[in-house]
Amino acid sequence: MKRLLCLAAISVLAACATPTPYQAAGDNHWGFQESQIEANRFRVSFSGNSLTDRETVETYFLYRAAELTLERGYDHFIVVQRATDVESRIIGAGRDPFYRPGFGLHYTYFHPRWGWYGAGDPFWNDNNYREITRYEASAEIVLGHGNKPDDANAFDARDVMTNLGPRIQRPEAG
Repeated sequence: MKRLLCLAAISVLAACATPTPYQAAGDNHWGFQESQIEANRFRVSFSGNSLTDRETVETYFLYRAAELTLERGYDHFIVVQRATDVESRIIGAGRDPFYRPGFGLHYTYFHPRWGWYGAGDPFWNDNNYREITRYEASAEIVLGHGNKPDDANAFDARDVMTNLGPRIQRPEAG
């Protein structure tokens, strides 16, 4: 019965784990943020959780830059500085579903034939390791009026929203 309850709890938690949707960053810092630097210059960023791939993070960043451009009454934006930061780390997890880093069953036991043994649990000593990677795309953008300049770093805000719009996943209402 205990095992069944553990499996049910893990299934519920796994169903809740989803990539970061297109949203303003809240308390967990996943989502988009912007700050105004000058009248027409902003720093825009999008941070994804460990389930959000790099392409999605960069797509959401560009979409937010275009959305911000139109909200402010401009037509295009120029990316001045751009970076995509990667944070990766490897974590170990035991087979115990309630395993917490830094907590483990470490004790010694006596075997009549071989003597004292220790430094681990003979039943739960299998460790699994996995890599967690998170991406954050950020840039300074300069907003402009009229036709976009002939520059590879210039984007027409309406075109960006039209082309990337179908790929935007918003949070589920509920």
